[in-house]
Amino acid sequence: MVSATRTGSDIRGFWHDHHYSRRMSEFWAKRRVLVTGGAGFLGRSVATALERHGAGPVVTPSSAEFDLRSRDATAAMFDTHQPELVIHLAARVGGIGANQARPADLYLENLLMGTYVLDEALRQETPKTVMVGTICSYPKITPVPFREESLWQGYPEETNAPYGIAKLAHLVQLQANRAQYGQSAIYLMPTNLYGPGDKFHPAVSHVIPALIKKCIDAAEADADHIDVWGTGSASREFLYVDDAAEGIVLAAERYDDDQPVNLGADRECTIAELVGMIAELTGFAGEIRWDASKPDGQPRRAVDPTRAKKAFGFTAATGFDEGLVRTIEWYRNHRDEAEARTV
Repeated sequence: MVSATRTGSDIRGFWHDHHYSRRMSEFWAKRRVLVTGGAGFLGRSVATALERHGAGPVVTPSSAEFDLRSRDATAAMFDTHQPELVIHLAARVGGIGANQARPADLYLENLLMGTYVLDEALRQETPKTVMVGTICSYPKITPVPFREESLWQGYPEETNAPYGIAKLAHLVQLQANRAQYGQSAIYLMPTNLYGPGDKFHPAVSHVIPALIKKCIDAAEADADHIDVWGTGSASREFLYVDDAAEGIVLAAERYDDDQPVNLGADRECTIAELVGMIAELTGFAGEIRWDASKPDGQPRRAVDPTRAKKAFGFTAATGFDEGLVRTIEWYRNHRDEAEARTV
């Protein structure tokens, strides 16, 4: 366990040093890598993992430099950086509330960004492209854990279907491009991510940062209860962000097929169990009041990680309790930063 006296940035550095060896690879040596969304939550971890594996240079252009919702801007990004490998992480995301408030934005913006990146990579003959999708694309009702073969067996859960379908369209595009043009592109689907550097603003936060903020605020105010959406019966699987980054980098190096691949932690818990864990770790001892008028979202969400392990040797390294402790400590040390991000 990490000493509680470490800062958030120290914690992340300690984690990298102790859980992932610095493995220099001939594949990555002097390879120009472009990471869209590289300044974001997952993007920062991916850039760090690439550096650890010996990649370079790694460029992480911002949306202010190149708006990927524009075909011309996307082409300009490729023209400027001439990448040999692209990892597409840029996305508009949010929890259930954001998906309910802005479904059209989440659909169209995500669809356009990925479409233009794949198309430009094809046009410029970029040697390899990694598309990162979402498990929100899985059908609402499907056997758990989710297996990649079940992606097309039903409609996604309604609250995040526009986002999930937009991302799934990129799988169709890369499979068509590979069949017709031989484009080397792969498609990965991480489960729900969490960890230091996540967004904690209520308008855009996912369940773990939202609950951490709620519990810490309530504990500091000596509140006797917190209100939580839903019934607590829904279940989720959570993958620590640095584990996800390691999986993406391993896949970029070792995997070259048009079949989608899950990235998961092989651990499922109910939202009620999650709230209890976070309350205990944050020191909130009040009552949990469930608001059943609010949606639970998909009833269960967990993935089968078998294909990732067999195809490129990925297994998540982070225990859930340990990951939550690091996330809570980072938030306590970076509250202004954590709550400032709204996109």
